[in-house]
Amino acid sequence: MAAAAMRTRRKAIRIPTRRMTIHRTIMATTVITMTTITMTNIAITIISTATPMLMTTNKAPARPRRRAAAGTGAISQDTAPPLDSSGINESEAAALYRLMTWLSPSFPVGAFSYSSGIEWAVEAGDIGDAASLRDWLASMLADGTGFCDGVFLAHAHRAATSRDGAGLRDIAELAAALVPSRERQLETSAQGRAFIDIARAAWNCDGLERMIGHCDGTIVYPVAVGLVCAAHAIPLAPALHAFLHAVTSNWISAGARLVPLGQTDSQRALALLEPVVVSTARRALDATLDDLGGATFRADLAGMRHETQYTRLFRS
Repeated sequence: MAAAAMRTRRKAIRIPTRRMTIHRTIMATTVITMTTITMTNIAITIISTATPMLMTTNKAPARPRRRAAAGTGAISQDTAPPLDSSGINESEAAALYRLMTWLSPSFPVGAFSYSSGIEWAVEAGDIGDAASLRDWLASMLADGTGFCDGVFLAHAHRAATSRDGAGLRDIAELAAALVPSRERQLETSAQGRAFIDIARAAWNCDGLERMIGHCDGTIVYPVAVGLVCAAHAIPLAPALHAFLHAVTSNWISAGARLVPLGQTDSQRALALLEPVVVSTARRALDATLDDLGGATFRADLAGMRHETQYTRLFRS
C-alpha cells in the first residue's frame, strides 16, 4: 500500500513538471518568433527607407538651362544634358571629340609637310639637339607665329560667335596679310583651305556657310579653326589651347625627323613646352589686334631662306 501511494505521488509531481516544461518551451518559441518578426520588420523598414536615399544620392545635380544663339552648330541645345558618371555632359563630350579629331595629326590638312622654317634652322646649325629645338619653339610660340595665330583665332571665334560678318572679314584679311614669307603664306593658307573644305564635307552645321561667305578671300589656318569652332559652339579657350598644342606637336615632329630625335626626346620637349603653350594661350585670349607683332627675326629669316635651300624635305 505504501509503494502504491508513492507511485501515485510521483505521477502527481511529474505531470505538473512536464506541463511547466512545455509551457516554457512554448513561451521561448513565441519570444524567438516575435523577435524574428520584429527584426525582419526593422530590416524591411531600413531597406525601404535607404533605397530612395541611395537613388537620390546617385542622381546627377540639376544643370542650369541655357539657350544657344541662333545660327550656331549642332552642339548647342536649349538645355544641357545632365552629367553622367564620367562627369561630362553630352555637349562637352561632343566638343572634346571634335577638337581631338580636327586638331589631331591624322586630320588631313597636310600639316606634316610643313616645318615653318625649322628645316633651314637645322641646316644652318641653329637647331642640333632637343634643347636647341625646345628653345627655338619656345620663342616661336611666345614671341612669333604661335602668339599671332592665337590672337587671330581668338578674334575670329568671337566675331563668328557674335555674327559680326564685317569684323570676321577684316580679321581674315589681316591674318592673310601679316604672314612674313611666301612659304609661310602657302603653309597657312593651304591648311586653312583644307580645314574649311573638310569641315564643309564631313562636319557641316547651321551657320557655317554663312560665316565662310563673310570671309571674301583667303582663310588662313588659325582663322579657319576659330570660325569652325564658333559655328559648332565649341568654347574659345579649349579651342585655342588645342590649336596651339597641335601646332607645337607638328613643329616637334618636323624637328624630330630633321635633327633627328628619338620619340622620348620629342615627348620631353613637348612636356617642357607645356607652360609656354599655356601662357601664350592666356596672352592671346586677352590680346587686342593692336597687340599683334613678333620678335623672332631669325625664325622669319629661316622661313624666307628655306625657299632657296638646296635640299628640302618640307614645303616650308
